[in-house]
Amino acid sequence: MGKGLNGKRIAIGGSRKTEEISTLIEKQGGTAVIRSLQGTVYPAEEQIEPDLRRFIKEKADWVIFTTGIGTETLVSVSEKIGLKEEFLAAVHEAKIGCRGYKTYAALKKLGMTPSASDEDGTTKGLIRSLERFEFKGQKIMIQLHGEKAPVLTEFLEGKGARVFPVLPYQHIPPERETVDKLCRELMNHEIDAVCFTTAIQVRSLFDYAREIGMANEIKQAFEERVVAAAVGKVTAEAIRDEGITRLLAPEIERMGAMIIELSRYYESLNS
Repeated sequence: MGKGLNGKRIAIGGSRKTEEISTLIEKQGGTAVIRSLQGTVYPAEEQIEPDLRRFIKEKADWVIFTTGIGTETLVSVSEKIGLKEEFLAAVHEAKIGCRGYKTYAALKKLGMTPSASDEDGTTKGLIRSLERFEFKGQKIMIQLHGEKAPVLTEFLEGKGARVFPVLPYQHIPPERETVDKLCRELMNHEIDAVCFTTAIQVRSLFDYAREIGMANEIKQAFEERVVAAAVGKVTAEAIRDEGITRLLAPEIERMGAMIIELSRYYESLNS
């Protein structure tokens, strides 16, 4: 196998396993630069206690879980405040929506079967599954994970639902200096590709670009010369949500597969 990343400067948007990803890039002949767009996600147990109590008291017609760890955190916090049985009973009374196989597995452990779930691990897949239901006047609790779900919320509100979001995790944005540096590098043709390993990284980059008035220029950079590489379907969906159509995402959702896919892409251009 050739070294398709020869002469290429690849930015890594993650903050975990950066050494491992750097090694993979270097083995393919590239130069890795770490530009963490991840920020910090931390449990927000104190913040969600009032939301949990409200949900238990008022109930909901639907409960939608979007991550396995978020689902488990809600159960854990309800247990800490002595309301686990009441929380689970309130969930059982509602119809359940679910995104992602880890979320499905977490619900299965609790003996819960979703009425609607995605087929591909994406929010759009979940929305397709929800389209057949009526939501007018219904109350829906959505478990989020460190960020908002504007597409899902907009879909439900568009069908007349009252959406009640619960965030068991809070997200602290990445360092502005890091995001600004990457924006400048993208504009100055100093980066050939960006490896995104979570949807939050995509949001961080484009939220900052919009804030400084460079969103169109950054989008153009990705569409014309910089390759956006996504580790999996959910991350790829976030890139597409930003209007980027030129992206790579491996069938196998692993970092190694993402780097090989990127290397093969450049090899095919050279040949």
